[in-house]
Amino acid sequence: MHIHSLEGYIQNIFLVEDHDRLLLLDGCSRADVDNVCAYITGTLKRPLSDLKLIVVTHMHPDHAGGAHFLRARTGAPIAAHPKAWSWYAGLAGRTAHAIDVGLTYWVAGRIGKPKAHIWYNPILTPDLVLDDDQTLPGFDDWKVLYTPGHTDHDLSLWHVPTHQIYVADLMVMVRRQLQAPYPICHPNQYRESLRRVQALDAATVFCAHVPPQPGSAIPFDELIAQAPKRPKNHWYSTKNRIARKLGGASRHH
Repeated sequence: MHIHSLEGYIQNIFLVEDHDRLLLLDGCSRADVDNVCAYITGTLKRPLSDLKLIVVTHMHPDHAGGAHFLRARTGAPIAAHPKAWSWYAGLAGRTAHAIDVGLTYWVAGRIGKPKAHIWYNPILTPDLVLDDDQTLPGFDDWKVLYTPGHTDHDLSLWHVPTHQIYVADLMVMVRRQLQAPYPICHPNQYRESLRRVQALDAATVFCAHVPPQPGSAIPFDELIAQAPKRPKNHWYSTKNRIARKLGGASRHH
């Protein structure tokens, strides 16, 4: 088993080579599809049909945006948590999706990436539903862990024989410090997810926005202590801004 690291539009991409098959640990952004396919055929000298599974850890643009397009190009099935399809459902969901696409462009601008086409269908149609503690279909050495908090459907992927784990957005790097990501939709669940990963004592932790880290180097206790106690997302931020404005207006009357 070998984990290949590719530079994505705004995130790390991890492509697993396991004997005669390939596993994509996350669905990337739409802007990454050509890059992933070129890596498989050009660098690895393999046919696209060797990609046997695409996991979507959660529905944000840099994790799910390329999934449908990669499935169409390679024939690989998509696997995700059962709640993933509904994350952007309804009017509120579509609004959140548009905001998240905008945030992706903002991050890309901050790191000097040119604007790319990243719009994608916000309603995922997975071929396989992943439950907590199950093995990945076709990849028996990989275990699925439900690690919500960032969203209500986050997944982490644990390679049991080598004690390596991919945790997607469980943590990010800000000013060279590991911190909780934005948004945090379920603070209590987020802290429990950190504790769960901490208890694994992983040899290596792979993240979407942080270089691979030895598990022993991650300050889990600090992350748990500093994690938000209340949700931090678009809706709560908007509500709080409105409340502050109304409070300010009432003080002037």
